[in-house]
Amino acid sequence: MIATACLIAVAAISVSMLMNLYRLGRGPDVLDRILALETLVVNAIGLVVVMGLWFNTSLYFEIALLIVTVGFLSTVAFCKYLLRGNVIE
Repeated sequence: MIATACLIAVAAISVSMLMNLYRLGRGPDVLDRILALETLVVNAIGLVVVMGLWFNTSLYFEIALLIVTVGFLSTVAFCKYLLRGNVIE
């Protein structure tokens, strides 16, 4: 039962990631591409969490926390770069 639900969730998240990749490549401007990248990170987190549920291990949840940290820091760095032209002051 849980395997079927996880399989459906992985398929839905994969389709969503493909749509995000399309927006990342064809975005009209830089802001749309940054938003697509952030959404792709959120989808990757969801995929890792679903895989953790599917394989019944807590290691995947720790990996998801690392992806959250890297995704947040990269979004902040992109935004600072767009606003100020540099990341480190």
